[in-house]
Amino acid sequence: MSDEFVILRREGGIAWIGFNRPASRNAMTWEMYDALEACCDRLAQDDDVVAVVLHGMGGEAFVAGTDIGQFTHFAAPDDAIGYERRIDRVVGKLEALPRPTIALIEGACVGGGAALALVCDFRYCTPTMKFGVPIARTLGNTLSMSNVSRLVDMIGVARTKEALMMARLFGAEEARQAGLVNAVIDAGVIHEEVAAIAAEFAGRAPLTVQASKALVGRVLAERRPAPEAGDDWVTTCYMSDDFKAALNRFVHKTPFEWSGR
Repeated sequence: MSDEFVILRREGGIAWIGFNRPASRNAMTWEMYDALEACCDRLAQDDDVVAVVLHGMGGEAFVAGTDIGQFTHFAAPDDAIGYERRIDRVVGKLEALPRPTIALIEGACVGGGAALALVCDFRYCTPTMKFGVPIARTLGNTLSMSNVSRLVDMIGVARTKEALMMARLFGAEEARQAGLVNAVIDAGVIHEEVAAIAAEFAGRAPLTVQASKALVGRVLAERRPAPEAGDDWVTTCYMSDDFKAALNRFVHKTPFEWSGR
Protein backbone atom coordinates (compact mmCIF):
# COMPACT_ATOMS: atom_id res chain seq x y z
CA MET A 1 0.00 0.00 0.00
CA SER A 2 1.62 3.27 -1.12
CA ASP A 3 0.60 6.88 -1.44
CA GLU A 4 2.89 9.45 -3.00
CA PHE A 5 3.48 11.10 0.38
CA VAL A 6 2.74 8.29 2.86
CA ILE A 7 4.45 5.04 1.98
CA LEU A 8 3.61 1.77 3.71
CA ARG A 9 6.00 -1.10 3.15
CA ARG A 10 6.66 -4.44 4.80
CA GLU A 11 9.95 -6.04 5.72
CA GLY A 12 9.08 -9.41 7.17
CA GLY A 13 6.85 -8.79 10.16
CA ILE A 14 7.74 -5.10 10.43
CA ALA A 15 5.58 -2.46 8.78
CA TRP A 16 7.27 0.84 7.92
CA ILE A 17 5.22 4.01 7.42
CA GLY A 18 7.27 6.72 5.74
CA PHE A 19 6.23 10.37 5.50
CA ASN A 20 7.54 11.49 2.13
CA ARG A 21 7.52 15.26 1.61
CA PRO A 22 11.14 16.06 2.42
CA ALA A 23 11.07 19.40 0.56
CA SER A 24 8.39 20.51 3.06
CA ARG A 25 10.02 18.73 6.01
CA ASN A 26 7.26 16.13 5.73
CA ALA A 27 4.53 18.58 6.79
CA MET A 28 1.18 16.81 6.74
CA THR A 29 -1.61 17.57 4.27
CA TRP A 30 -5.22 16.42 4.72
CA GLU A 31 -4.52 13.65 2.22
CA MET A 32 -1.52 12.49 4.24
CA TYR A 33 -3.59 12.33 7.42
CA ASP A 34 -6.21 10.31 5.51
CA ALA A 35 -3.52 7.98 4.19
CA LEU A 36 -2.08 7.47 7.66
CA GLU A 37 -5.53 6.65 9.00
CA ALA A 38 -5.99 4.10 6.20
CA CYS A 39 -2.62 2.55 7.07
CA CYS A 40 -3.71 2.19 10.70
CA ASP A 41 -6.99 0.56 9.67
CA ARG A 42 -5.18 -1.91 7.46
CA LEU A 43 -2.45 -2.77 9.96
CA ALA A 44 -4.98 -3.28 12.75
CA GLN A 45 -6.34 -6.23 10.76
CA ASP A 46 -2.95 -7.74 9.84
CA ASP A 47 -1.95 -10.33 12.43
CA ASP A 48 1.33 -10.98 10.64
CA VAL A 49 2.66 -7.54 11.61
CA VAL A 50 4.67 -7.68 14.84
CA ALA A 51 5.60 -3.97 15.00
CA VAL A 52 5.09 -0.70 13.13
CA VAL A 53 7.79 1.92 12.60
CA LEU A 54 6.92 5.50 11.62
CA HIS A 55 9.64 7.70 10.14
CA GLY A 56 10.22 10.77 8.04
CA MET A 57 11.99 10.53 4.72
CA GLY A 58 14.89 12.73 3.72
CA GLY A 59 16.73 12.67 7.03
CA GLU A 60 15.84 16.27 8.01
CA ALA A 61 12.49 15.81 9.74
CA PHE A 62 10.07 13.30 11.20
CA VAL A 63 7.06 15.54 10.59
CA ALA A 64 7.17 19.35 10.78
CA GLY A 65 3.52 19.76 11.74
CA THR A 66 0.50 20.29 9.53
CA ASP A 67 1.12 22.04 6.23
CA ILE A 68 0.31 25.73 6.84
CA GLY A 69 -1.58 25.97 3.55
CA GLN A 70 -4.25 23.69 4.99
CA PHE A 71 -5.46 26.51 7.25
CA THR A 72 -6.04 29.19 4.62
CA HIS A 73 -9.75 28.38 4.21
CA PHE A 74 -10.59 28.57 7.93
CA ALA A 75 -13.44 31.04 8.38
CA ALA A 76 -15.78 29.70 11.06
CA PRO A 77 -15.48 28.01 14.48
CA ASP A 78 -16.54 24.69 12.96
CA ASP A 79 -13.43 24.79 10.75
CA ALA A 80 -11.19 24.97 13.81
CA ILE A 81 -13.08 22.41 15.87
CA GLY A 82 -13.40 20.11 12.85
CA TYR A 83 -9.64 20.26 12.28
CA GLU A 84 -8.80 19.41 15.87
CA ARG A 85 -11.34 16.56 15.86
CA ARG A 86 -9.80 15.25 12.65
CA ILE A 87 -6.34 15.27 14.19
CA ASP A 88 -7.71 13.63 17.35
CA ARG A 89 -9.29 10.88 15.23
CA VAL A 90 -6.12 10.10 13.28
CA VAL A 91 -3.83 10.35 16.30
CA GLY A 92 -6.30 8.23 18.25
CA LYS A 93 -6.24 5.53 15.57
CA LEU A 94 -2.45 5.39 15.80
CA GLU A 95 -2.56 5.38 19.60
CA ALA A 96 -5.04 2.48 19.65
CA LEU A 97 -3.30 0.39 16.98
CA PRO A 98 -3.05 -3.11 18.48
CA ARG A 99 0.60 -3.46 17.45
CA PRO A 100 3.74 -2.04 19.06
CA THR A 101 4.51 1.31 17.40
CA ILE A 102 7.89 3.00 17.19
CA ALA A 103 8.67 6.57 16.12
CA LEU A 104 12.06 6.84 14.44
CA ILE A 105 12.79 10.56 14.71
CA GLU A 106 15.37 12.46 12.69
CA GLY A 107 15.43 16.25 12.92
CA ALA A 108 12.22 18.25 13.37
CA CYS A 109 9.36 16.63 15.26
CA VAL A 110 6.98 19.51 15.90
CA GLY A 111 3.28 20.33 16.03
CA GLY A 112 1.29 17.51 14.47
CA GLY A 113 4.49 15.50 14.21
CA ALA A 114 4.95 15.74 17.96
CA ALA A 115 1.37 14.55 18.45
CA LEU A 116 2.01 11.50 16.26
CA ALA A 117 5.28 10.66 18.00
CA LEU A 118 3.74 11.05 21.46
CA VAL A 119 1.21 8.28 20.88
CA CYS A 120 3.76 5.79 19.63
CA ASP A 121 4.77 3.21 22.22
CA PHE A 122 8.48 3.90 21.81
CA ARG A 123 10.56 6.78 20.43
CA TYR A 124 14.15 6.67 19.19
CA CYS A 125 15.87 9.73 17.79
CA THR A 126 19.06 11.03 16.27
CA PRO A 127 21.12 13.78 17.96
CA THR A 128 19.59 16.35 15.59
CA MET A 129 16.04 15.93 16.92
CA LYS A 130 14.09 19.05 17.90
CA PHE A 131 10.80 18.24 19.61
CA GLY A 132 8.06 20.67 20.50
CA VAL A 133 4.92 22.61 19.71
CA PRO A 134 6.16 26.18 19.02
CA ILE A 135 2.73 27.60 18.16
CA ALA A 136 3.13 30.49 20.61
CA ARG A 137 5.67 31.98 18.21
CA THR A 138 4.36 30.68 14.88
CA LEU A 139 0.60 30.56 14.29
CA GLY A 140 -0.96 31.48 17.61
CA ASN A 141 -3.37 28.54 17.57
CA THR A 142 -3.75 25.87 20.25
CA LEU A 143 -3.74 22.12 20.72
CA SER A 144 -6.87 20.11 21.38
CA MET A 145 -7.67 19.08 24.92
CA SER A 146 -6.71 15.49 24.04
CA ASN A 147 -3.26 16.44 22.78
CA VAL A 148 -2.58 18.74 25.74
CA SER A 149 -3.45 15.78 27.96
CA ARG A 150 -1.05 13.55 26.05
CA LEU A 151 1.74 16.07 26.41
CA VAL A 152 1.15 16.41 30.16
CA ASP A 153 1.12 12.60 30.50
CA MET A 154 4.44 12.31 28.68
CA ILE A 155 6.56 15.22 29.94
CA GLY A 156 4.72 16.61 32.96
CA VAL A 157 3.08 19.91 33.73
CA ALA A 158 6.20 22.08 33.96
CA ARG A 159 7.70 20.97 30.66
CA THR A 160 4.30 21.12 28.95
CA LYS A 161 4.03 24.76 29.95
CA GLU A 162 7.53 25.36 28.62
CA ALA A 163 6.63 23.66 25.35
CA LEU A 164 3.31 25.45 24.83
CA MET A 165 3.65 28.82 26.57
CA MET A 166 7.36 29.47 25.91
CA ALA A 167 7.45 27.62 22.56
CA ARG A 168 10.53 25.71 23.69
CA LEU A 169 11.99 23.00 21.49
CA PHE A 170 13.61 20.09 23.30
CA GLY A 171 16.85 18.63 22.02
CA ALA A 172 17.67 14.94 21.86
CA GLU A 173 19.61 14.53 25.09
CA GLU A 174 17.18 16.60 27.15
CA ALA A 175 14.32 14.56 25.70
CA ARG A 176 16.10 11.34 26.67
CA GLN A 177 16.65 12.54 30.23
CA ALA A 178 12.97 13.54 30.45
CA GLY A 179 11.87 10.08 29.32
CA LEU A 180 10.38 11.44 26.11
CA VAL A 181 12.63 9.29 23.93
CA ASN A 182 13.94 5.84 24.78
CA ALA A 183 17.39 6.36 23.30
CA VAL A 184 19.46 8.70 21.13
CA ILE A 185 21.09 6.84 18.23
CA ASP A 186 23.53 8.03 15.56
CA ALA A 187 21.90 8.78 12.21
CA GLY A 188 24.12 6.30 10.37
CA VAL A 189 22.77 3.31 12.28
CA ILE A 190 19.36 4.33 13.63
CA HIS A 191 17.33 2.58 10.92
CA GLU A 192 19.19 -0.70 11.47
CA GLU A 193 18.96 -0.46 15.25
CA VAL A 194 15.27 0.40 15.24
CA ALA A 195 14.62 -2.47 12.83
CA ALA A 196 16.37 -4.81 15.27
CA ILE A 197 14.31 -3.47 18.18
CA ALA A 198 11.09 -3.91 16.21
CA ALA A 199 12.06 -7.46 15.26
CA GLU A 200 12.35 -8.39 18.94
CA PHE A 201 8.55 -8.32 19.22
CA ALA A 202 8.40 -11.47 17.11
CA GLY A 203 9.75 -13.25 20.21
CA ARG A 204 7.30 -11.69 22.68
CA ALA A 205 3.94 -13.13 23.73
CA PRO A 206 1.49 -11.40 21.34
CA LEU A 207 -1.46 -11.36 23.75
CA THR A 208 0.66 -9.98 26.59
CA VAL A 209 1.99 -7.22 24.34
CA GLN A 210 -1.52 -6.34 23.16
CA ALA A 211 -2.99 -6.52 26.65
CA SER A 212 -0.26 -4.35 28.14
CA LYS A 213 -0.73 -1.68 25.49
CA ALA A 214 -4.52 -1.76 25.80
CA LEU A 215 -4.51 -1.58 29.60
CA VAL A 216 -2.07 1.31 29.71
CA GLY A 217 -4.30 3.02 27.15
CA ARG A 218 -7.33 2.53 29.39
CA VAL A 219 -5.51 4.09 32.34
CA LEU A 220 -4.64 7.14 30.26
CA ALA A 221 -8.13 7.43 28.79
CA GLU A 222 -9.75 7.37 32.24
CA ARG A 223 -7.91 10.51 33.36
CA ARG A 224 -8.30 12.57 30.19
CA PRO A 225 -11.01 15.25 29.90
CA ALA A 226 -13.57 15.05 27.12
CA PRO A 227 -12.34 16.51 23.80
CA GLU A 228 -14.99 19.25 23.81
CA ALA A 229 -13.64 20.58 27.12
CA GLY A 230 -11.16 22.66 25.13
CA ASP A 231 -13.40 23.81 22.28
CA ASP A 232 -13.79 27.32 23.69
CA TRP A 233 -10.07 28.01 23.41
CA VAL A 234 -9.75 26.21 20.07
CA THR A 235 -12.39 28.57 18.69
CA THR A 236 -10.87 31.65 20.34
CA CYS A 237 -7.37 31.02 19.00
CA TYR A 238 -8.22 29.89 15.48
CA MET A 239 -10.75 32.68 14.92
CA SER A 240 -8.44 35.40 16.29
CA ASP A 241 -6.90 38.30 14.38
CA ASP A 242 -3.53 37.01 15.54
CA PHE A 243 -4.04 33.63 13.86
CA LYS A 244 -5.14 35.28 10.61
CA ALA A 245 -2.13 37.62 10.66
CA ALA A 246 0.32 34.83 11.49
CA LEU A 247 -1.11 32.68 8.69
CA ASN A 248 -0.79 35.62 6.30
CA ARG A 249 2.84 35.99 7.31
CA PHE A 250 3.56 32.37 6.38
CA VAL A 251 1.71 32.55 3.09
CA HIS A 252 2.59 36.06 1.91
CA LYS A 253 5.71 36.85 4.01
CA THR A 254 4.09 39.90 5.57
CA PRO A 255 5.28 41.23 8.96
CA PHE A 256 2.96 41.53 11.94
CA GLU A 257 2.97 41.88 15.72
CA TRP A 258 0.85 39.90 18.17
CA SER A 259 -2.23 41.87 19.27
CA GLY A 260 -3.92 39.49 21.70
CA ARG A 261 -7.13 39.71 19.67
